[in-house]
Amino acid sequence: MIQLGQILFILSVLVILHEFGHYLTAKLFKVRVEKFYLFMDAGFSLVKKKIGETEWGIGWLPIGGYVKLAGMVDESMDTEQLAQEPQPWEFRSKPPYQRLIIMLGGIIVNILLAWFLYTTVYMTWGQKYVATEVIQKNGLAFGDAGTKAGFQNGDRILSVDGKFQERFNRLTLDVLLGNEVLVERNGAQKTIVLSDEAKKDILGMEGKSFMQPRMQNLGIDSISPAGPAAKAGLKVNDIITSINGQKITYYDQFKTSIDKNPKDSLTLEVNRGGENITLKALTNAEGMLGITNKIKMDDAFQVSNVLPFGAAVKAAIDESYTLIVYNVKQFKLILKPKTEAYKHVKSPIGIARALPDTWNWEFIWNFTALFSIGLAFMNILPIPGLDGGHALFTIVEMLTGKKLSEKSMGYVQTFGMIILLTLMALTFGKDIFELIVDKFIK
Repeated sequence: MIQLGQILFILSVLVILHEFGHYLTAKLFKVRVEKFYLFMDAGFSLVKKKIGETEWGIGWLPIGGYVKLAGMVDESMDTEQLAQEPQPWEFRSKPPYQRLIIMLGGIIVNILLAWFLYTTVYMTWGQKYVATEVIQKNGLAFGDAGTKAGFQNGDRILSVDGKFQERFNRLTLDVLLGNEVLVERNGAQKTIVLSDEAKKDILGMEGKSFMQPRMQNLGIDSISPAGPAAKAGLKVNDIITSINGQKITYYDQFKTSIDKNPKDSLTLEVNRGGENITLKALTNAEGMLGITNKIKMDDAFQVSNVLPFGAAVKAAIDESYTLIVYNVKQFKLILKPKTEAYKHVKSPIGIARALPDTWNWEFIWNFTALFSIGLAFMNILPIPGLDGGHALFTIVEMLTGKKLSEKSMGYVQTFGMIILLTLMALTFGKDIFELIVDKFIK
């Protein structure tokens, strides 16, 4: 319920302020606002109240919101008033530059909101990230998809497409969105070229967690009852120092050592309280010993800087620009069919499932700012039904002096809405199916 509450809160903040951007600019140019809705009221609304000329309400379908402007074909698909003579208070009666500003009002507010939130977060909790240099001090450990793509455990990433990334969480994204990765391996440099097929495997099998810091072997934290480790006589706090003669320094070496001898008996050299002993063990059907290891994340991985106002404002603007660049790169990745990145696009249901199950204001405001930039980018796309589609037609009108007929505009708007609703249905359907499988089938 906390995850649901978080996503509804974040969506409400973003939608209200985005639509308020359209509302304010419309009122600035004396355009009548007939409706202002949080979420969509297809068929009926949960709450509504008319104040002055505007009906304020909350719809039942949490996939956005809208303001209905007099004299405009929009999400409401109301074309009845367009059959009448244009009135001075209608959107269609205003000059192109005013209509363009109204269309971009929501996007501008989204960007300003991100600036404000990031500034506040950086001044209150600080600018936080995981340092790449520190987290890579022992190299990195990769999953099966990363290894298949050409990485090896112990590699240190020096650059992606010629650029060093100081933030490890961004480094992971850079690798997925980049082309050439320069690594240091055993003192030498090697370039790995990621194909679309490799990115497909990474996204499908492991996602952003396909590479992790290479953690040192600190011993056994827990043992599955009646599992292979328990039958072999292993105990909590034991440190397995070698498997079949191969020294175990890092956790990733457990898997490589066991994979070399999947069906054979394993000879384990174990340090137990300073005493070295030898044990024999067999793996289970999944090729595992049935243990979890102790993991200690070094506090030095985390960088945290509380910034003064001026520095926080600059950092907030820089962060917003960087996120726009990442949105462009991710959009390009989605458009490449071979990567199958489109399968990993999430609806609010999928996003909610990824949120933490505790209420944390620092996380919520960070995520709201991140989401606000994403919403601004999505709406600027020149797709009919989105703000960018309306803006594109207006810009063309300003350049050519010719305006698309209202009838044609209605057809284009209808086509755009059909496409958007279809995509939404597919995305929601995928996330609902995954939720059902996770909750009731697995």
